[in-house]
Amino acid sequence: MMLTAIGLMSGTSLDGVDVAMIETDGKRVKSFGPSGYRPYTETERRLLRHALTEAVHLPQRDARPGILREAERVVTVAHAEAVASFTAHNHIKYEDIDIVGFHGQTVLHRPADRMTVQIGDAAALAKAIHIPVMHDFRAADVAAGGQGAPFVPVYHRALAQSLEREGPMVVLNIGGVSNITYIDGDVLIACDTGPGNALLDDFMYRMTGQPFDCEGRMAAQGAVDEAWIAGALQHPFFALPPPKSLDRNDFAKLVLRDMRPVDGAATLTAFTAAAITRVVPLLPKRPRSWIVAGGGARNLTMLRMLRERLAPATVEAADALGWSTDAIEAQAFGFLAARGLKGLPLSYPATTGVPIPMTGGVIARP
Repeated sequence: MMLTAIGLMSGTSLDGVDVAMIETDGKRVKSFGPSGYRPYTETERRLLRHALTEAVHLPQRDARPGILREAERVVTVAHAEAVASFTAHNHIKYEDIDIVGFHGQTVLHRPADRMTVQIGDAAALAKAIHIPVMHDFRAADVAAGGQGAPFVPVYHRALAQSLEREGPMVVLNIGGVSNITYIDGDVLIACDTGPGNALLDDFMYRMTGQPFDCEGRMAAQGAVDEAWIAGALQHPFFALPPPKSLDRNDFAKLVLRDMRPVDGAATLTAFTAAAITRVVPLLPKRPRSWIVAGGGARNLTMLRMLRERLAPATVEAADALGWSTDAIEAQAFGFLAARGLKGLPLSYPATTGVPIPMTGGVIARP
């Protein structure tokens, strides 16, 4: 039976809430519905950055001390507003939606300690929007010893099944953290590859007050410090085989030498591309094609650097295939909510390192 689901995603880039509707049975995608976006205000972003800092000291995953309680309230309100605006704009009735997939805002991801924390009050959201809400997707995986990330490979596989092209192929998502899904017939492998936009966004905010490098324009004017990148790639994470995952702040202690803002932007953009390239030798075969989604797909300098480093493989933005670069993760959590309702696995040993295929998600009802 096909379900109509809305997926909500607020990623580690802290830019805002993506909303997308999808019709699916949890195995294949029948149709894409509209998508929408509710940006965080600058005040909200500052609060969430503060919450990321405070979350490092969380004693347990359900604790919300200090600023984290206010951050959770803000995240919940923002998601409720996003759904209300989306449904009103697209003339969608609440009763026509079977389930909402609510990822929440990740503030801590430490799978080695069996801790992953996404803030957001699903019960309050369900009451506000009058639709059942599935949430807490990653917890069961992490509790069972999995990485709890990346969590969208099953959706990438569903999308890839509609493409008639020779494998292996990789769907690359560049959000705050970059992650890949490697697809070759029945082989499905996934992992985080390293920083995505997080280091670059934080650098841009610090140096220019801008939240990101629009289209990679600043990086395009700068010179890449290859020696710095070579040193940064010595981090032990890059040699680990998949599956593996990161917290947004795992590389936050990397410090750029004194350099012009344009050179810093160029170097951090190239570092993301180089980190992605480092995963290639860890895969069963060299991918023939790469499909790029997430905020990084809008960064033309990032795409150019990826093409240079990944040649002769092709590198294309997801939009070129009729996929939604911006909404793909929100769609994925609508898809995962449908899978969760049907008791289908959300993660697998080769995607998160969990011992057995794992279901997940918790339902909050209005």
